Amino acid sequence: MGDEESEEAMKKYHVDLPAAERDELLRLSRSGKSSGRKLTRAQILLKADEQLTDEEIAEAVGTSVATIERTRQRFVEEGLGALSERPRPGARPKLTAKGVAHVIAVACSTAPGGRKRWTLRLLADRAVELGLCSEFSHESVRRLLKKPRSNRGSISSGVFLT
Repeated sequence: MGDEESEEAMKKYHVDLPAAERDELLRLSRSGKSSGRKLTRAQILLKADEQLTDEEIAEAVGTSVATIERTRQRFVEEGLGALSERPRPGARPKLTAKGVAHVIAVACSTAPGGRKRWTLRLLADRAVELGLCSEFSHESVRRLLKKPRSNRGSISSGVFLT
């Protein structure tokens, strides 16, 4: 037990919830109307306020010690803002909404001469030819057309996806 106490004392980020924040976190965790990640963060902060070790919290909440440490740090730096999602990294979309609509319209049109259907590679090449983007892969076309709201047209003029 002595090891755990010294480990907690050495922690850089301590969670000490004021009554109002504790009440807010309890209300949030009981309502169950928030995202799973937000609820997990709320539970982490409540358990950290009870002075449980990171390992105990990880076991109780079902997450990793690294997540506990990040949540502690964010709480100390941002307060209850630590519950919110941060923007995730990733590449920006290559096509605008208008470009996506244009590719879908091309996919629904008659295939180019000598072809029975549009292929994903042909559509990707056409998007580049039309200047919608500087480069576009057939896999990006597949994902774009797979979105539930896109209509690939009738069987005779639609994209062949197999």
